[in-house]
Amino acid sequence: MLGGAALTACGGKASPTFVSPSGAEVRAVEQARRPGAVRDFRLAAAESQVDLGGPVVRTWAYDGRIPGTPIRVALGERVRATVTNRLPVDTSIHWHGLALRNDADGVPGVTQQPIKPGSEFVYEFTASHPGTYWFHPHSGTQLDRGLYAPLIVDDPLERLNYDEEWVVVLDDWLDGVTGTPDEVLAELSRGMGMDHAGMGKHMLMGATSPLLGGDAGDVRYPHFLVNGRIPSQPETFRAKPGTRLRIRLINAAGDTAFRVALAEHRLTVTHTDGFPVQAVESDALLIGMGERYDVLVTLKDGVFPLVALAEGKKAVARGLIRTSGRTAAPGPGLRPRELDGEVVGYDQLVPREALRLEAKRPDRTIKLELSGSMMAYDWAINGKKYDPATIYPVQSGERVRLSFVNRTMMWHPMHLHGHTFALPGGARKDTAIVLPNDTLEVDFNADNPGIWMIHCHNIYHAESGMMTLLGYQQP
Repeated sequence: MLGGAALTACGGKASPTFVSPSGAEVRAVEQARRPGAVRDFRLAAAESQVDLGGPVVRTWAYDGRIPGTPIRVALGERVRATVTNRLPVDTSIHWHGLALRNDADGVPGVTQQPIKPGSEFVYEFTASHPGTYWFHPHSGTQLDRGLYAPLIVDDPLERLNYDEEWVVVLDDWLDGVTGTPDEVLAELSRGMGMDHAGMGKHMLMGATSPLLGGDAGDVRYPHFLVNGRIPSQPETFRAKPGTRLRIRLINAAGDTAFRVALAEHRLTVTHTDGFPVQAVESDALLIGMGERYDVLVTLKDGVFPLVALAEGKKAVARGLIRTSGRTAAPGPGLRPRELDGEVVGYDQLVPREALRLEAKRPDRTIKLELSGSMMAYDWAINGKKYDPATIYPVQSGERVRLSFVNRTMMWHPMHLHGHTFALPGGARKDTAIVLPNDTLEVDFNADNPGIWMIHCHNIYHAESGMMTLLGYQQP
């Protein structure tokens, strides 16, 4: 189903007709972005053998790399990415966090047909906002393999002062080690009922985190990675003492939030999900699946672990920053004291005034009750598992409020496609953590027509049913 049809509308009596993902309204908004020069990229999704810094795994990856080769463009340039599918199954690419044209959003059955094995698909869209983004499939559990890579949009007029940059992608890993993501989903889907014999090898129990309100995750992972490397064989970033370093942090994990700190340094947060915030210092930050943060640090003299604690799971991912050739690297067991210090929260994120949404009462509020449990593994939104025929209507020009009401004992990183929303404090994001038994209300301007997903970015919750759609009504 690719839009344009009269579908089931939640929250209304009549069934409206929605804007098609490639309709005239979508083309008009794309043209208003003033597309610039075209930058061509080629990606091949294929079965690959990848070295994680010791363990060699058979997985799926873009061009045999984990993470895949970053795509980097300037603000206003057009990305034209030709994707070749060499996998044994259908695939797609979602360009996470970008406000892009709807027919490039990469959701099979909604914005495009799936990319069949042996075929190609061309995505073309304007990079309309600077920032740290990434891309991954929106097909089954493929995200929890090696199919992900950074997407960086540079702003030539950005005034942020720094000398060097390090893009850091965090991940939890099991593919080719203890099983496959499809096997994980099959096991979890049996739930924890009394008739379920045994817990299985993939289900994780006892992972708790006060920062996440209790239960931290569902899945047992043997490895946690920084830029595709295990902690005992970390990637090392080399620079001179005194270097002002920008670190772009991306959480590409399937089921893990990370608490991130750099030993002997404070982090200055400058951006979240691509959008600038007023600089705020912290010892550490918590980053849920799908979220991104940009931070600045002025590097001291020595060797310093960048440690990403797998929140509640008693394990870490790890990279190194080296500014001295004379100092031995600390062992992989070092836990920086900063991990137990101040952790920046959403209430400390204040947007730059130019990017703050203008004050306005919402024209429409969409209540999204998050439900489900580990017992039955029946994750859903408003009591319904994902059905592409169910679409919540909005109209262009409206201020829309999403009210995420979490009725579960689990935290959920909720992601809205094609837009950024404002947190209650004003910070602009596209993915935000909703804590157990809590409500988070976010606002956005309906200024990007099409049919868009809203879903939990825990891949197993999403694939079990915690996804829905939002659609623009035909004018």
